Amino acid sequence: MASEQPPFKYFNVTFPQEYVAHVETNRADKMNSFFEAMWVELRTILDTLSRLPTVRAIVFSGAGERAFSSGLDVKAASGGLFGPSKGDTDAARHAAQLRRVIADFQDCITSIEKCEKPVIVAMHGFSFGLAIDLCTAADIRVCARDTKFSVKEVDIGIAADIGTLTRLPKVVGNYGWVKEVCLTARVFGAEEALRVGFVNSVYDTKKQAVDKAIELAGLIASKSPVAVQGTKELLNFSRDHSVQDGLRYTGVWNAAAVQTNDVPSAILSGLEKRVPTFEKL
Repeated sequence: MASEQPPFKYFNVTFPQEYVAHVETNRADKMNSFFEAMWVELRTILDTLSRLPTVRAIVFSGAGERAFSSGLDVKAASGGLFGPSKGDTDAARHAAQLRRVIADFQDCITSIEKCEKPVIVAMHGFSFGLAIDLCTAADIRVCARDTKFSVKEVDIGIAADIGTLTRLPKVVGNYGWVKEVCLTARVFGAEEALRVGFVNSVYDTKKQAVDKAIELAGLIASKSPVAVQGTKELLNFSRDHSVQDGLRYTGVWNAAAVQTNDVPSAILSGLEKRVPTFEKL
């Protein structure tokens, strides 16, 4: 399966087991900090894996031992993203240009959420700023015990604008805690992240976190891809809509989806006490 993918510059994409892809940020010497070419490449990878029938679940991690991601590479980004308009540039026109940049940046991170396949993030070490944006766009979060989190943006003079302020309250459901960590940029650890529901589980080492994420991805990949992809779509839709809207959309979606051959295959396999197999989607 790996041979089907072109080489990527900033990410390692491997296939540790059938139907599971592992995307690893490959910039350990810079603590996996991001700049524009990286988040654009990440969108390309997620969009590709979303359509690839040989992938049913994805694990996302960072190379090296120091950081999942230290966030935005401020030095690389400072030339265009930050500061007032220069010279005689009209402020409104400069703002319009920045809005386009921000919207495209947001879309790159949202590619994790829009990906048809469930994405499991395995974090370790420093997980600051943009790392939180990336993780809140994912479906499941696990981490190593040494992970240090921070919504860091107020420390560089901006409000987080790539997804954290929108998604984090919906992930943990505790606005008081969210406002505290976002307004103070204080560092919090793995146990606190587990207590508030930001992460699903904590493991002693990075290797254990990544291995468990791959194991969980394998379990998800063993299920009907029709059911799994439908479940992700319907959960995300229902999160952002009323109960009645969610029920109606689920009914419309499943009116087609329940006609799959996966339903009788799953039921028959259960009766015969064997592991079911499902066609690619």
